[in-house]
Amino acid sequence: MSRFWTDKIASLDPYVPGEQPQDKKYIKLNTNESPYAPSSKALDAMAAEVSERLRLYPDPNGVTLKTALAKSYSLNTDQVFVGNGSDEVLALAFMGYFAGGKPLAFADITYSFYKVYAGLYSIEPHLIPLDDDFNIVPTDYENLDVSGVVVTNPNAPTGKALPLADIEAILNANPDVVVLVDEAYVDFGAQSASVLVNQYPNLLVVQTLSKSRALAGIRVGYALGHPDLIEGLERLKNSFNSYPIDRIALAGATAAVEDESYLKEICDKTIATREQSVKELEALGFTVLPSATNFVFVTHPEKNAEQIYLALKEQGILVRFFGSHKPRIGNYLRITIGTDAEMAALTTALKALLA
Repeated sequence: MSRFWTDKIASLDPYVPGEQPQDKKYIKLNTNESPYAPSSKALDAMAAEVSERLRLYPDPNGVTLKTALAKSYSLNTDQVFVGNGSDEVLALAFMGYFAGGKPLAFADITYSFYKVYAGLYSIEPHLIPLDDDFNIVPTDYENLDVSGVVVTNPNAPTGKALPLADIEAILNANPDVVVLVDEAYVDFGAQSASVLVNQYPNLLVVQTLSKSRALAGIRVGYALGHPDLIEGLERLKNSFNSYPIDRIALAGATAAVEDESYLKEICDKTIATREQSVKELEALGFTVLPSATNFVFVTHPEKNAEQIYLALKEQGILVRFFGSHKPRIGNYLRITIGTDAEMAALTTALKALLA
């Protein structure tokens, strides 16, 4: 602790990302990255941008990207916000819409960055427990006195998805506050709430290009919502960082959004591999939660999750273990869906460990 730190810095409990060890080459099944290359059109667009034009600032408004996203979702460009990864978009939304004094409602088991943002902006979390089967229960989000509601759909790290009717139930129960639906994994089998944007002025849908569009390395995320909500995010962005997305990332992201056939191709591959992997994991005795994501959340009734995680790491395979200090998920592992070859290597390693 430095004597120059403010009390705010000292009080923070920062987010801990999935480990990225550099000691050897690993099969990385721990951070939900795509195992597939980005769209070739995106790569070509980014390569073309590596030129003397890099001496110029990028478009602060990201108009070409917003236009592509608006077309993809049948919205207007003033209903689209773009930022430096969905984490930045979430951070701005927390600052702008939830830091109003009242608690913020979200699930007790969900994306752990929400608690970090809450600490950063002095927001009291109102944690709503998942049920015994790790489901979000919409009726638990009724009669709340909160600054807003955040729902991750599909949820992470559980992988379970809510049907659109349940999202609407939560929206209807909270008409006077922003309901943020974080859809980082929606392309792998869930229904997007983006189709509800024109019906609910309090709905903000947040997505990312890091997962289904295989562009985690360029950090681009976006929000869809009523023009008033989007204008609020723009005001915050321009009070913090007017140029959040660089020229190369804007070019690649735009081309990736436009390449819808490639998006479908790699999502279909991931889903097929996921379903095969579920069968193989269940055959090894694992309990696997239903997943609509590019990962599975698993536990073994007879084996310790931390020991499995450490043994796999020793063999060069990384999966995500969240810690035994988290009682409800302390014996679970989150496993990203890799290529067929990577998942076969995982199955082989697990068979040996469980023998």
